[in-house]
Amino acid sequence: MGELNIISMFLGAGLTVKFVMLLLLCFSLSSWFIVFQKFSLYKKARMEGEEFLETFWQSKNLSEAVRFANNLTLSPEANIFRTGYHELQKLGKTTATSRTNDGTLEARLAGMEPLKRALRKAENLESARLSKSLPFLATTGSTAPFIGLFGTVWGIMTSFHEIGMRGSASLAVVAPGVSEALVVTAAGLAVAIPAVVFYNYYSNQMADIESRMHSFSIDFLNLVERDFITRQG
Repeated sequence: MGELNIISMFLGAGLTVKFVMLLLLCFSLSSWFIVFQKFSLYKKARMEGEEFLETFWQSKNLSEAVRFANNLTLSPEANIFRTGYHELQKLGKTTATSRTNDGTLEARLAGMEPLKRALRKAENLESARLSKSLPFLATTGSTAPFIGLFGTVWGIMTSFHEIGMRGSASLAVVAPGVSEALVVTAAGLAVAIPAVVFYNYYSNQMADIESRMHSFSIDFLNLVERDFITRQG
């Protein structure tokens, strides 16, 4: 009984089936590149995030914290903090003017709106940065089986066409072409399954990261508002 040789099947396949196999190979290589790249990125982002949060709450002032945050470019919390810190500096320049115009607490807290918007924008930018390329995994998981199925259907059509040309329908004639066609479906599933698994895994990772980013934004905003009220009260 002959062994299943994928390479010989690929070489003996038609141009359409070869194109489908090469397309699936490109999807597979790209998917695995994203998988390993995201694994490294999320691991570093989590480690730097934990390091930043520990240092942030131990810092004596925001100036000390921002100096440390400048060295942590992969931490989403550090990037959000830097954005908020720069916006806070701009806010500080307008505090004296707003206080002379209207010294009520409500008016002063209303001046914090630019900071809130800056933090929300920073969260969105960090989410977009960290989730970049993840949709490709979803696309691979949803389309690869259909691409493989297309190659299979085309291969079976070709096999039956050859049967008609030869006028013979023996198993020896039908089996090789059908088996070659079915390999394409198997290849499509082999590409799609890991892509779906890792897409779901990294989607959960992103949900956790976004939750931690939002929690830090709220804590930072509360800290600034308390300090703002204390100094301006």
